[in-house]
Amino acid sequence: MHRLLTALGRGFKEKIGWKRVGIAASLIIIVLAVMHLVKTLKGVDTAVVLTALTEIAPHRIALAALCVVGAFCTLTFYDFFALRTIGKNHVPYRIAAMSSFTSYTIGHNIGATVFTGGAIRFRIYSDYGLSAIDVAKICFLSGLTFWLGNLFVLGIGMAWHPDAATAMDLLPPAVNRLIAIGCLAGIAAYLVWLVTGEKRRELGQNGWKVVLPSAKLTLVQILIGVVDLGFCALAMYLLMPTQPYIDFVSLAVVFILATLLGFASHAPGSIGVFDAAMLVALPEFSKEELLATLVVFRILYFLIPFGISISIMGTRELWLSVVKPWMERRRAANDETEPTARTAEIPVRQQVKRAKRS
Repeated sequence: MHRLLTALGRGFKEKIGWKRVGIAASLIIIVLAVMHLVKTLKGVDTAVVLTALTEIAPHRIALAALCVVGAFCTLTFYDFFALRTIGKNHVPYRIAAMSSFTSYTIGHNIGATVFTGGAIRFRIYSDYGLSAIDVAKICFLSGLTFWLGNLFVLGIGMAWHPDAATAMDLLPPAVNRLIAIGCLAGIAAYLVWLVTGEKRRELGQNGWKVVLPSAKLTLVQILIGVVDLGFCALAMYLLMPTQPYIDFVSLAVVFILATLLGFASHAPGSIGVFDAAMLVALPEFSKEELLATLVVFRILYFLIPFGISISIMGTRELWLSVVKPWMERRRAANDETEPTARTAEIPVRQQVKRAKRS
């Protein structure tokens, strides 16, 4: 039996591989989400959606925008925490903040966040002497922060309100509660595993090794993810229609599940997947009103930060590739002309001295 399983595992890696399985799963999620979204949007009155947009109170939009700002401020600590964990203390917070913000917003909006976000991080951190392996460690630890925060909040939320996930995963509330308890138990087991010894926290081999944060620092890591996710869910909650009533915890569960599906799809901006999941999980709301909420949330959380990130990276590249080299060439040219000018002044001074003597 052991030989059979080994042979099957080897054949799976050679013929199929986890990469192809991941691509196939992403495509399936996208296709199913788009099909459901098209079906759901049939009969939607555009005029009603526009009316619903105008009915969202301006102060609620302003508060949601502040929550988005809070979420992205918290997001900056993903990279800062990872840098301190791998011992790159010379990289200042402002650089970590810029890298974390731009890599997430650009990568998530373009799609394939692992590759696009990693490329942006390497472009920024390479100026501070970090290698591709260092950037890979940062991506790994930042992703760990994201997943620990999501699993913790999802575990608490589904244990408290298991019915909130039933409309999306079609599982009985009791099963959802067991899944939630499993998530929390997994996090607790991970913390216990970290406490058992420092040697166990070292992962990797052949030149690629990363030391996981200690149990105490992992609690900080979880807190960063929870605060980030809490701000995002609160922004969505503030934009939701006031009728019918939905409590914050239930909406947070739906929001997290929809977000995770969007990430799993690798679709640019989770477009179609996130929206379809929200529409499926919240059938009690009017489609037009919910669509209006999703449009405003996308503008606040996706489009505006994406535009800011593109502007930041564009300005940075313009400075590094055009302005700075031009200033250095001009400085070098001035340095070359100054000695010539000084040597030319010497004969003039000598003539003045001779004229005075005579």
